[in-house]
Amino acid sequence: MSKLTNVAASGARTRVLVITGDVLGAKMAGPAIRAWEMSKALNSVCEVRLVSTQASTLSHNDFHVEFAVDNELRRHVEWCDVLVFQGYTLSTFPWIAKTDKIIVADIYDPMHLEYLEQGKDNSARKRTKMTEYISEVLNVQLERADYLLCASEKQRDFWLGQLSAVSRVNPLVYDRDPSLRSLIDIAPFGIANDPAKQTRRAIKGTVPGIAADDQVIIWGGGVYNWFDPLTLIRAVAQLVPTHPKLRLYFLGVKHPNPDVPAMRMAADTMQLSDELGLTGTHVFFNTEWVDYEDRVNYLLDADLGVSTHFEHVETAFSFRTRILDYLWAGLPIVSTDGDTFAGLIKQHDLGTVVPPEDTAALAAAIVSTLYGADRSATSERVRAFGETMRWQHTLEALIEFCVSPHAAADRGRRASPVSKEVRRAIGRLRHTSVWRRTDGFRVFVRKLIPSR
Repeated sequence: MSKLTNVAASGARTRVLVITGDVLGAKMAGPAIRAWEMSKALNSVCEVRLVSTQASTLSHNDFHVEFAVDNELRRHVEWCDVLVFQGYTLSTFPWIAKTDKIIVADIYDPMHLEYLEQGKDNSARKRTKMTEYISEVLNVQLERADYLLCASEKQRDFWLGQLSAVSRVNPLVYDRDPSLRSLIDIAPFGIANDPAKQTRRAIKGTVPGIAADDQVIIWGGGVYNWFDPLTLIRAVAQLVPTHPKLRLYFLGVKHPNPDVPAMRMAADTMQLSDELGLTGTHVFFNTEWVDYEDRVNYLLDADLGVSTHFEHVETAFSFRTRILDYLWAGLPIVSTDGDTFAGLIKQHDLGTVVPPEDTAALAAAIVSTLYGADRSATSERVRAFGETMRWQHTLEALIEFCVSPHAAADRGRRASPVSKEVRRAIGRLRHTSVWRRTDGFRVFVRKLIPSR
């Protein structure tokens, strides 16, 4: 990356503020992990500060980390040249959008699609209102951001559609860069730059009921409504009679962020395991959350990584962060089809992909992947592919942008009074005969927006 060499030679360093609304601490979920790793990667070429608006107990020798809201947050925003954020930051602190800072929106998580599953237990009215609210939260980001990051090419196609809907795909942006990569690019979730090394036994011979020579399947993250651990538990129940040393270990159940509510699927999963008589003998639940630095000891005590989910729109545009840790640990993977990683597993022969909610197919995949003669070779392929997913590679687009940041080509030309008037007029006319008369509508628009 020549830009990085140039900035190192010049001594000029962009001041970058990374903001997360998640908890920064020993126990971290995906958003906090991503913000932490972004800060570490950016620190090599920029001045960096990392702020949580929720809570923080972390520190780093090379950059500033703290909890901040209100006046303290304003001080950090005033300091920076570039602000990188995720989640609800702009909606919680709307004054940020009114600053002249260059803003990078990290939209790797399509939250409105996620909520369709997360909010299933709410009333229809609340679910509708929350979906509308989250969509508007995201639209505000799409309208204001100078640069956006997502997790995959498929996600990028999705977000380009939503960007078009809020008029961000426009001549100003297009004429600067017809590829639109200068507006939105890819920065997937990554894995640690250092090799995975075990420092202690965390599962085998440590967890009561799991012996040192048992075969362990690991579920590498939380148990949320959009996942399908139920089919997995039924598959394990089918296999136990012929594979008595098989064990399934759920790495985390309780989310470390207190603002994230317990989800129905977690309770349903434990209930099904109890009903099938598997809890404590063949299925095990870590009800807390594993420390971020300690998770390697659990991963390297496992023999197979698994990720099962339902077939719905959240799956189609997801990027399962738990699978990144499987790559890091060299674990062969069994996954449900339908998401981005399913395609990568098939393309690079990293394990086995099965149809959604197919217990028999899942059981057969576990046997062939875990006990098959190709397991060692699969593990090597997983590790080799993992090399391409290290944070130093996945965050290249963000690093290059922050080294040479620029305001969006349409900064200051968005959401003008004319465009708002057009939106209102369309809203009034779309159910009238004028809307259907193409020529008449064109005349109306020409009168509303005179040619230059």
